[in-house]
Amino acid sequence: MDNQVKLSWLINPQAKQVEIYRQGKPVEVLDSPTQLSGEEILLGFILDLGIVWN
Repeated sequence: MDNQVKLSWLINPQAKQVEIYRQGKPVEVLDSPTQLSGEEILLGFILDLGIVWN
């Protein structure tokens, strides 16, 4: 990833799919996850995807 970004999410509400980009790692694709974690980058942060999918 460019610009030293350590974690990013690409959320597709129509497909209910999330692509997770982490620095130095392959892209992870999730189908219909219920939540996303900020992992070690944003400790304690949880995004509830129920509000996005509805």
